Amino acid sequence: MSTSRPFSILGIQQIAVGGASKQKLRGFWVDLLGLKYRDTFVSESENVDEDICEMGSGPFAVEVDLMQPLDIEKRPRVDKPALNHVGLWVDDLTSAVAWLSEQGLRFTPGGIRKGAAGHDVCFIHPVANEEFPLSAEGVLVELVQAPDTVIHAYQVLADA
Repeated sequence: MSTSRPFSILGIQQIAVGGASKQKLRGFWVDLLGLKYRDTFVSESENVDEDICEMGSGPFAVEVDLMQPLDIEKRPRVDKPALNHVGLWVDDLTSAVAWLSEQGLRFTPGGIRKGAAGHDVCFIHPVANEEFPLSAEGVLVELVQAPDTVIHAYQVLADA
């Protein structure tokens, strides 16, 4: 594997939690733990109705997306597994996807696209195949293009 990685993973951008009922998820994450509700995102093609919440503040805030399927009979099932995916800030998404693909990492269909929070995203497949022998070993991972403010904040933190 090549060691000249043309990107850096900066930190956790989000975790996405699924359940049959967003209201029950909000009862735990918002009402009990005190996370702040920020927005709602609905996508028929992704079969998801999600509340975007957050903990922390500024460039180090972490999203917690509370998701329920629009149709319990359709795929993808955003409620199974309950910890749906982990999102990671990356400083150069395009380079990351190109380099990781060259290493044999499998991505989900759809390529780089706008995510629920408006950032460019791409998903690493949880399962490898013959063409792409590397995967996230059972975990769906979302790479998220960090905005300049987040990149700068992590650089300042690293230089401290």
